[in-house]
Amino acid sequence: MEESEPVQVVELRLSYRYVTANPWVVQAIGGFLSAYFMEHPGFRVQRHIEELESGTHLWACEVPPTMKFLRLLKRLKEDIPPCTAQEIATDLPARPRYLIDCPE
Repeated sequence: MEESEPVQVVELRLSYRYVTANPWVVQAIGGFLSAYFMEHPGFRVQRHIEELESGTHLWACEVPPTMKFLRLLKRLKEDIPPCTAQEIATDLPARPRYLIDCPE
């Protein structure tokens, strides 16, 4: 990837409720994102943190302009227990945020 290409940072979050129901999914998503990095040049996980106040897990991912993050979410949903994945509303120009949670 060239230095001049703009990179977007996208946040992927797991709700506390989903992690509690499926504790192994945190490791599974970490592995999935590592494999995605190998398949797609330019994609990279900047960091993974657990927010202690809310219990959510957060991955900050660098996404090249040619990559569709929704395609990544669709593939990820095939590998984990049933869930909902929705974009969290933010004030523009904040980075896009997606939340994976238990289905209603």
